[in-house]
Amino acid sequence: MKENVEQTPVIPDEIVSIEPATGVEFWRGKVGDVDEIVARARRTWPAWAAQPLSTRIELVRRFANEVRKEADKLATTIARETGKPMWEARAEVESVVNKVEISVRAYAERTAQRRLDSALQGTSAIRHKPHGVMAVIGPYNFPAHLPNGHIVPALIAGNVVVFKPSEKAPATGELLAQCFHRAGISAAVVQVLIGGPAQGQALAQHDGVDGVLFTGSAHVGIAINRRLAGNPGKVVALEMGGNNPIVVWDTPKIADAAAIVAQSAFTTAGQRCTSARRLIVKSSIYDDIVGEVKRLADRMIVGAPFDDPPPFMGPVIDNRTADGLTESFVYLLSSGGRPIKHMVRLHENLPFLSPAMIDVTSIAERPDVELFGPLLQIVRVDDFDAAIAEANNTRFGLSASLVGGTPTDYSRFWANVRAGVVNWNRPTNGASSAAPFGGTGLSGNNRPSAYYAADYCAYPVASTEMEQPRAGIGVGLRSD
Repeated sequence: MKENVEQTPVIPDEIVSIEPATGVEFWRGKVGDVDEIVARARRTWPAWAAQPLSTRIELVRRFANEVRKEADKLATTIARETGKPMWEARAEVESVVNKVEISVRAYAERTAQRRLDSALQGTSAIRHKPHGVMAVIGPYNFPAHLPNGHIVPALIAGNVVVFKPSEKAPATGELLAQCFHRAGISAAVVQVLIGGPAQGQALAQHDGVDGVLFTGSAHVGIAINRRLAGNPGKVVALEMGGNNPIVVWDTPKIADAAAIVAQSAFTTAGQRCTSARRLIVKSSIYDDIVGEVKRLADRMIVGAPFDDPPPFMGPVIDNRTADGLTESFVYLLSSGGRPIKHMVRLHENLPFLSPAMIDVTSIAERPDVELFGPLLQIVRVDDFDAAIAEANNTRFGLSASLVGGTPTDYSRFWANVRAGVVNWNRPTNGASSAAPFGGTGLSGNNRPSAYYAADYCAYPVASTEMEQPRAGIGVGLRSD
């Protein structure tokens, strides 16, 4: 009889990045040492925090210039590593550049120094201090823009950063960090930790890390939150996903409404946390809207990043993801869903998927999960109360849009729908960095990013101050 021996899982010592569109190896690098990197960050932080704010701002502005110089290389790296079309990769690089000035303005507005003078009571002051070493854990769908949205505000505030890019997009993370270094920001101030889930977990829990800024799935974000629940001194900002609704109501502009739905559902191959997962449509316009969205989806070019003509969407990130999405489509079919447009694997060995649509109205208990890809579920409703109820029929609460309807309808929608981003006649995705970005429920932990990232990158310190001590006790003392 064989003895059962529990085997220790093998942790790889290298990370390999594979191009989704070709299946070939793109990049390879050694896994970093978490303890060593965090120790270096702790040694570096006091000197960086002591730099004048004006110096830190000047350095991140130089970083923006370095990104401009490397725009073509960075966009090409993003496109190859994620599979997104080149036009979309270029837009991501532009967002990286624009984030710098937005962050400078946000820091000045959200963390401004304030003083209130009083002759007898001295001065009351409010200033902000950095936390220290911030761990930034990035996603693969926007491997430059989204982590950069944490890194730049953290640096302006006086923190140092340990950046762990997604194991599916490490080359982009490495190139982004090089732009910081060429701008004059020390390689010890912004460090890259190459690794997979094990390294991300070790970094988040490390005693030398003062804050964890995470963008990714709800599953991983909840695990981070649970592990750190006993350490309230560590800042945790979770930017997670969504099962986002887009509601289409009375409108004469069917083609425009359909285009907004298609953009919401299928841009970036549906791999945005703000992508529309559920189309909720009024019964009386169902055929017109759904038919027009399908016509657009049928015309969408799915292809590799550098194809000519340019594709609307590229592949999903890998074959495992593509397999999971096709299995989800089959599950919805077997549970009573009615196919509008089937999900098709367009290449046997590569993760190219056609955009898919399925009516799930007759499924009594619809799965409340984030299907991270080009799969749009459709629900038919008869009245606006039912539409709002269906929009809220989720544990997530990131993004929601109403297309059509009256100003009164939108007021009701805005007041009653649970989401951190609520739009009218605009897509669910494409949120502005000049506004706060975050959600409720499983979409986040009430620490919105983008313009409000400054809030979690520094903590307020209240002071009362006088140049000389002046005090006396006027009651409760015995006479001499």
